[in-house]
Amino acid sequence: MKINNYNNKSDVKNTNKLKAISVKDIKFNAGFWAEKLQLVKDVVIPYQWQALNDQVPGVEPSHTVEHFRIAAGEIDREYQGRVYQDSDLAKWLEAASYSLAYNKNPELEEITEKLIELIEKSQEADGYLDTYYTVVEPEKKWTNVRDRHEMYCAGHMIEAAVAHYESTGKRKLLDMACKLADHIDSKFGSDKGKVRGYPGHQEIELALIRLYRATGDEKYFNLSKFFIEERGQKPHFFDQEAQKRGEKEKKHYRNIFDYQYSQSHLPVREQKVAIGHAVRAMYFYAGLTDIAIETGDSELIKVAKRLWENVTGRQMYITGGVGAEDNGEAFSFDYDLPNDRAYTETCAAIGLVFWAQRMLRLELDGKYADIMEKALYNGVMSGISLDGEKYFYVNPLEVWPAATKKRYDLRHVEYTRQQWFGCACCPPNIARLIASIGQYVYFHNNKEIYLSLYTDSDAKFAINDRNVFIKQKTNYPWDENVTIIINTEESLEFSLGLRIPGWCNQAGLKINDQEINLSDITEKGYAIINRKWNNGDQLVLHLPMSVERIKSHPQLRYNIGKVTIQRGPVVYCLEEIDNGSNLFDLKLPSNNKLIAEYDQELLGGITIIRGTALRTDKESWDSKLYQSGQEKMLTVPIMLIPYYAWSNRESGEMLVWIKEKEL
Repeated sequence: MKINNYNNKSDVKNTNKLKAISVKDIKFNAGFWAEKLQLVKDVVIPYQWQALNDQVPGVEPSHTVEHFRIAAGEIDREYQGRVYQDSDLAKWLEAASYSLAYNKNPELEEITEKLIELIEKSQEADGYLDTYYTVVEPEKKWTNVRDRHEMYCAGHMIEAAVAHYESTGKRKLLDMACKLADHIDSKFGSDKGKVRGYPGHQEIELALIRLYRATGDEKYFNLSKFFIEERGQKPHFFDQEAQKRGEKEKKHYRNIFDYQYSQSHLPVREQKVAIGHAVRAMYFYAGLTDIAIETGDSELIKVAKRLWENVTGRQMYITGGVGAEDNGEAFSFDYDLPNDRAYTETCAAIGLVFWAQRMLRLELDGKYADIMEKALYNGVMSGISLDGEKYFYVNPLEVWPAATKKRYDLRHVEYTRQQWFGCACCPPNIARLIASIGQYVYFHNNKEIYLSLYTDSDAKFAINDRNVFIKQKTNYPWDENVTIIINTEESLEFSLGLRIPGWCNQAGLKINDQEINLSDITEKGYAIINRKWNNGDQLVLHLPMSVERIKSHPQLRYNIGKVTIQRGPVVYCLEEIDNGSNLFDLKLPSNNKLIAEYDQELLGGITIIRGTALRTDKESWDSKLYQSGQEKMLTVPIMLIPYYAWSNRESGEMLVWIKEKEL
């Protein structure tokens, strides 16, 4: 048996890596993300708090807050929910914490403080915190970490604690999280007497790194690294654990106990392709990238890059969705990306954003920011309705309601968003991502600032112990221009990097009305300007957003002969309400021009795309199912809307990939 002493010595290095801007140092003024943040504050957080307290009419109770009240001894009731629902409350608390960083909200602050008190009452004296095991099976703690989500729930609670501390400066929940993490560290690791195990559902790996960065305690870094490195080692921990529980044979229901499902089929350094449950994979890859960031481990960096290229180059939908297969909510194999059966869980797209942000910190390259942006505007935002009260768990790229009602292989597909879910991981996950969106806009250190997402905002930085303020003025992603104003207390030299998106051709830049040759200063997708900046310096970045027809790799068989329409970072789709039924019959002439226009009134204000397409003339067909000869075609107007905005009016068909007809 190979023994790897992962946590006997810390591998942390002072690498001066780029860090994300704090949510307290950025303010959103107007436009897309300002509106989404306002929605989260005014609607999403209150609505989800009601759902977690079983107060939404017509929605099946989740019992989530109730579980904590039972564990705290406040009420005496039977535990009725699922084992992982503590995590839903933790994600909501994380979202609420970020919102408090943006907005003073005494009512929300009071709710969070009382909730933290309730959580404190639920935590056991030794630091253990999991309402299911505290209430239902206290004698079975840590006996089934493969399936029972103890570490998953702990990870989300730790993340909530770090977010609350960073947003409010209050340590109470952070101290509770440290106590919880200390308890887990006392149970798991390579030291004698500890369990050489790891969780079935990854998440705690990310959380421990965040806790390490918040506290400086390398113990948490070492434990995260242990979980990453121990995964997939032989003899297999999950088998040993199952034997101790008395399980005599492996179960393979929907493959969920297969090693590949949880990315434990091989040690991390031997993994070459994305496989298994997509959300677990995204969290795992984000965690291993965190370790690579902190250590500079060249082999682990290669692993992260290798897996990134497989996911984004062969297993990702045009929307940034990942995880094509319903069976196991999983990756299947290269180029297997069916549109109507796509699973593409909202949480998986969120996980891809987490990972992309970390890859960008690992290696400053615009290709990571491009994917981060793609997933944000498409695969993530499709998961929540424009009114903030309904959600998609699954995000297909093609919907025929009649088929989803009757076909078993489409049973996972919904064509209208739901108020809540029995497994409600996605709603609070999307809330915490939107609430923390500021962390994805800028990356910086003491001498460099990199702007990765364009949004109307004000941000503050410390460069060589001096304050720098950057204002963005734009209506991105609808507007092609971004005005950037630099304000400094005195002239100051530093590097400013502006992302030139991969989708953009012929970008232009002016500094104080002087044209800049971008080809001279652009490297790996960032235009880097190193100069002495003066107060009031102004940059105007022009990012032409032509309407593009995107084609897929010839091995992606589902899309052969089809195109999807994209403008800027936004992917478009056809909806039945605008284009009539049987969208699959529409054919887009290859020489037809498509026109973009902004509609302030439609769907909260969006850019729509208009054009014409060909549709079969039904009158040219008789009653036969099949017939020979050339069909007669009609020219019809079409209108496309952003994919994220579909199913916000009335239910009907939807289509992302459209047949193209060569003329």
